Amino acid sequence: MVKWCGLRGLEVEIITLDTRSLYKITQRVNGRKYLLGYSATIDELVHVHHVDLADLVEVLEFPAGDHMVGSR
Repeated sequence: MVKWCGLRGLEVEIITLDTRSLYKITQRVNGRKYLLGYSATIDELVHVHHVDLADLVEVLEFPAGDHMVGSR
């Protein structure tokens, strides 16, 4: 799963919905997650949902368990 986080709790994920890849835009406020909408294109993400791409940082998930660096 690909996920980016931004300012004010904004999260953007690439999901598959009815065989289409979409950007899912959510926002965390006071511990709750709210759906802001879906976008089919980057242009729509920027202009319709007002997401500043420069504020987004990709979240990388690392494997847990014995595969971690430095574990024995």
